[in-house]
Amino acid sequence: MGRCALNKSHNRLVIRGEAGNNEADGKAVEIAMELLDRLEAATHTTENYFLAYLLKEDINRLRRLEALSRSAPDLETFKKEGSMIGWTDMDRRTWELKASLDPFLEAFYASALGHNPNNASRLDAAWNALCASRMDILVGCLSRVPRPDGD
Repeated sequence: MGRCALNKSHNRLVIRGEAGNNEADGKAVEIAMELLDRLEAATHTTENYFLAYLLKEDINRLRRLEALSRSAPDLETFKKEGSMIGWTDMDRRTWELKASLDPFLEAFYASALGHNPNNASRLDAAWNALCASRMDILVGCLSRVPRPDGD
């Protein structure tokens, strides 16, 4: 759970929407989501090379989701394409994350479109659930099943 329990003092994600029919009328709309900046800050403060690498992978995924949120015509397209951006190695086991990935993608899309001003907490909770699911799968891959008594 190391990636999920990051320093809360660096909580800010800004997604810039397309200029045009936004509240800012011609300016990029900024939506505070408290995730990307937190991950970026953590890459600079962690001394763990493995964790820093995983954080950078997540940052790249979130940036890809940001771009996808601007180009996807609807939520279903966003979820379909967003679920295949390398959440697991070559997305072979991404289907195992569906229960936590779908709510995260829905929260991310809603945040990117600015549909709910209170979406930051929803997005953060969905991200933490996704992190926990991924960690369970990763640890499950590395552990022996069933575990012998006494280990």
